[in-house]
Amino acid sequence: MQRRLTLQLLATSAIPASLAAHAHHGWSSFDQERPIYLEGKATRVKWANPHAELVLDVSGGIKLPADLASRSVPAQSAPVDAPALLKKAVLPTRKDRTWEIELAPLTRMEAWKVPEIKNGQSLALLGFTFKDEKGAAIVRVEFLWLDGKAYALRSSPA
Repeated sequence: MQRRLTLQLLATSAIPASLAAHAHHGWSSFDQERPIYLEGKATRVKWANPHAELVLDVSGGIKLPADLASRSVPAQSAPVDAPALLKKAVLPTRKDRTWEIELAPLTRMEAWKVPEIKNGQSLALLGFTFKDEKGAAIVRVEFLWLDGKAYALRSSPA
């Protein structure tokens, strides 16, 4: 009886872990040929691993900044062609009022000295969503603009 109860507990405790692993996306899930630009206010911020995340409320509208292609972003250790990504940036075609935003793991956020984002805080980002914008409104962030400062989140600072 005790053994069966132990096995049942082990089996049911593995379910949430498997669901969490299924929900986490690697870079390969995202269309890295089509960077999208979003700006809005942070809501439901989760500052925890496997990566910081938040919901971005874009209901105030989004415009592609005229200076985006010429913005300076910091160098990072990954081989990312920042000027090319900034030039290719587009607005999303879908009209969702909120987007789920995946930032970097906390160790990388700390390496970049990104301050903890608070609910209601304004921010802008350039990142990637799924091919043809299919599926959930999720963006994996490449560049983050927060309080007048730019952060590159793909890898560690160069």
